Amino acid sequence: MPGHRRMIALFSVLAVLSLLAAGCAMFVPAPGASTAPPQSQRLMSDQPRAVAEMAARAPAGAPYPPSTGGSATVNDEPYDAVFYQNYGVNPFIDTEDDHLSTFAMDVDNASYTVARRYLRDGYLPDADSVRAEEFVNYFNHYYEPPGEDTFAIHLDGSASPFGGEKYHLLRVGLQGKVIAPENRKDATLIFVIDVSGSMDMENRLGLVKQALRLLVGELREADEVGIVVYGSQGRAVLQPTSAANQEAILQAIDALYSEGSTNAEEGLAIGYRMAAEALRPGRITRIILCSDGVANVGNTGPESILRTIRENVDQGITLSTVGFGMGNYNDVLLEQLADDGDGNYYYVDTLSEARRVFVENLTGTLQVIARDAKVQVDFNPEVVSRYRLIGYENRDVADEDFRDDEVDAGEVGGGHSVTALYELKFQDAAEGPAATVAIRYQDPDTGEVTEQSASIERSAFRPTFEEMPARFQLDAAVAEFAEILRNSYWARDGSLEAVRQLAESVSAQLPEDADAAEFAELVGMAERLSGEQ
Repeated sequence: MPGHRRMIALFSVLAVLSLLAAGCAMFVPAPGASTAPPQSQRLMSDQPRAVAEMAARAPAGAPYPPSTGGSATVNDEPYDAVFYQNYGVNPFIDTEDDHLSTFAMDVDNASYTVARRYLRDGYLPDADSVRAEEFVNYFNHYYEPPGEDTFAIHLDGSASPFGGEKYHLLRVGLQGKVIAPENRKDATLIFVIDVSGSMDMENRLGLVKQALRLLVGELREADEVGIVVYGSQGRAVLQPTSAANQEAILQAIDALYSEGSTNAEEGLAIGYRMAAEALRPGRITRIILCSDGVANVGNTGPESILRTIRENVDQGITLSTVGFGMGNYNDVLLEQLADDGDGNYYYVDTLSEARRVFVENLTGTLQVIARDAKVQVDFNPEVVSRYRLIGYENRDVADEDFRDDEVDAGEVGGGHSVTALYELKFQDAAEGPAATVAIRYQDPDTGEVTEQSASIERSAFRPTFEEMPARFQLDAAVAEFAEILRNSYWARDGSLEAVRQLAESVSAQLPEDADAAEFAELVGMAERLSGEQ
């Protein structure tokens, strides 16, 4: 990540980790950490306009204290000790002041499944848990894949259904090349599994074990699995073992049990040593941390975890994090560890979500097709008067760093797509090119840096939203849903009823899409919980 965003992430992780050095299986609420008021009280609140505008103008990526809790139940919180980070909300920007918008690609989607967990438990999500881009990127977009290039760039737009009659919505869709499962590189996967007492809650460890059993069934004989666990201490349970020996791997998984407190540092250190010893050219070597994010950082301080992750990325060992459970859950830590580890962050709330991550998207989860991938959108001031990027607040990249290939950015796996939505306002009666989208990334094997670009004309924007394809309409509904849930100033006049009606319309247009149907159901739940119905 770029210097500004990396410093924010580093301070966020260090702050939260240092609050969690209690060495026990349960969190102690952090002194000084902000406690969010009940979401049912915060949603669409009547805050003074001046305060709201000040919040809306907060710079992208501006850090706020981690929040704990969300909607009201016991002690005004549905779950005990849940940590999120508020990165602010992107403002509208006049193109005369800055016509460039630059951000790192992001394929994470944990924020959406966290929200789903809240809603299915009968609560509105904590506003700080909502990252709009992760809501949008949860859904399959079915963009046309590229031919010879690594990415295909798809641009379309229309009048906005939510932003007012003078505003339009631009969709930037980036589709990565698809890698067939049989063409995936062989993989060495080292699972570092939290088996502390907190993982016994809600049968979290039980879901981890079920998820790993699903994954093992998808591996090839040339793949290898190693297992490290940590409770009060870390220890190796299974040295890297060929997936041809499924019985030994499954026996090791089935034998896992909860124990003791939480020493994440020691578990990760053992996992990285195991991965380094198994490192071989031409293979994927990936640490997969399965945890609720509770952490005892050990005697040497939290800096050692982050240093270990960054040093091993340079050697070719990447890290993904998979979150389980709610209550005693640290979203901040798990997201930023994956960020530093050049991996993905997922939240698994159900066995079907585990299947989605470990079976349906296994190749995309494991094999990277682009490193340090960045996007820069250049708006033509003669055509576009102002714009706002929806989400990506903690993926902000300085405009001048777009072509600085030493700046860390995002990683994209095979077959993954990235979608970004912009609200924008056109100059009156202006015609011509509205925006040029450039993407820049590094080949993970050769190190070669490539830049691609595409443009969209003002005339390509359709005059009515109803003319747009169903998946464009779905993206608009999902983005507005996220904006309302996170109390965005720009959705202050929005209504969950309107989002639900659009979601139901889209679901009817996509009768085979279970995700679209589930989304409409979740919006209905939020509408009822908010008191709109």
